[in-house]
Amino acid sequence: AEYKTKAMVNMINALGGARKPLIVLPEVDSVVIKSCDNIPGAKTALANTINVYDILNADKFIASKAAIEKLEEVFA
Repeated sequence: AEYKTKAMVNMINALGGARKPLIVLPEVDSVVIKSCDNIPGAKTALANTINVYDILNADKFIASKAAIEKLEEVFA
Protein backbone atom coordinates (compact mmCIF):
# COMPACT_ATOMS: atom_id res chain seq x y z
CA ALA A 1 0.00 0.00 0.00
CA GLU A 2 3.01 2.30 0.52
CA TYR A 3 6.25 3.01 -1.30
CA LYS A 4 8.61 0.90 0.80
CA THR A 5 11.94 -0.22 -0.67
CA LYS A 6 12.76 -2.09 2.55
CA ALA A 7 9.59 -4.20 2.23
CA MET A 8 10.48 -5.06 -1.37
CA VAL A 9 14.06 -6.01 -0.37
CA ASN A 10 12.65 -8.24 2.39
CA MET A 11 10.31 -9.93 -0.11
CA ILE A 12 13.16 -10.56 -2.58
CA ASN A 13 15.35 -11.96 0.21
CA ALA A 14 12.51 -14.18 1.45
CA LEU A 15 12.24 -15.64 -2.06
CA GLY A 16 15.92 -16.56 -2.14
CA GLY A 17 17.50 -13.19 -2.90
CA ALA A 18 19.28 -12.18 -6.07
CA ARG A 19 21.58 -9.47 -7.41
CA LYS A 20 19.38 -8.88 -10.46
CA PRO A 21 15.78 -9.86 -9.74
CA LEU A 22 13.11 -9.43 -12.41
CA ILE A 23 9.68 -8.71 -10.97
CA VAL A 24 6.92 -9.35 -13.49
CA LEU A 25 3.63 -7.53 -13.01
CA PRO A 26 0.29 -8.27 -14.69
CA GLU A 27 -0.44 -4.53 -14.99
CA VAL A 28 1.12 -1.23 -13.97
CA ASP A 29 1.48 -1.07 -10.19
CA SER A 30 3.15 2.21 -9.26
CA VAL A 31 3.73 1.12 -5.66
CA VAL A 32 5.79 -1.93 -6.69
CA ILE A 33 7.62 -0.03 -9.43
CA LYS A 34 8.57 2.87 -7.13
CA SER A 35 9.55 0.45 -4.36
CA CYS A 36 11.98 -1.31 -6.73
CA ASP A 37 13.52 1.86 -8.17
CA ASN A 38 16.13 2.17 -5.39
CA ILE A 39 17.17 -1.49 -5.40
CA PRO A 40 20.40 -1.92 -7.40
CA GLY A 41 19.95 -4.45 -10.20
CA ALA A 42 16.20 -4.92 -9.66
CA LYS A 43 13.97 -4.54 -12.69
CA THR A 44 10.21 -4.57 -13.13
CA ALA A 45 8.41 -5.57 -16.31
CA LEU A 46 4.84 -5.97 -17.45
CA ALA A 47 3.73 -9.44 -18.50
CA ASN A 48 2.53 -8.23 -21.89
CA THR A 49 5.78 -6.38 -22.74
CA ILE A 50 8.44 -8.66 -21.27
CA ASN A 51 11.21 -9.84 -23.58
CA VAL A 52 13.68 -12.71 -23.68
CA TYR A 53 16.68 -10.51 -22.87
CA ASP A 54 15.08 -9.36 -19.59
CA ILE A 55 14.37 -12.96 -18.60
CA LEU A 56 17.85 -14.26 -19.45
CA ASN A 57 19.59 -11.27 -17.83
CA ALA A 58 17.82 -11.78 -14.48
CA ASP A 59 19.18 -13.89 -11.62
CA LYS A 60 15.70 -14.47 -10.21
CA PHE A 61 12.31 -14.40 -11.95
CA ILE A 62 9.53 -13.27 -9.59
CA ALA A 63 5.92 -13.21 -10.78
CA SER A 64 2.52 -13.33 -9.15
CA LYS A 65 -0.12 -15.84 -10.18
CA ALA A 66 -1.94 -13.07 -12.09
CA ALA A 67 1.27 -12.23 -13.97
CA ILE A 68 1.78 -15.88 -14.95
CA GLU A 69 -1.81 -16.09 -16.20
CA LYS A 70 -1.22 -12.91 -18.24
CA LEU A 71 2.02 -14.40 -19.67
CA GLU A 72 0.12 -17.54 -20.70
CA GLU A 73 -2.59 -15.40 -22.31
CA VAL A 74 -0.12 -13.24 -24.24
CA PHE A 75 2.31 -15.95 -25.37
CA ALA A 76 0.07 -19.01 -25.69
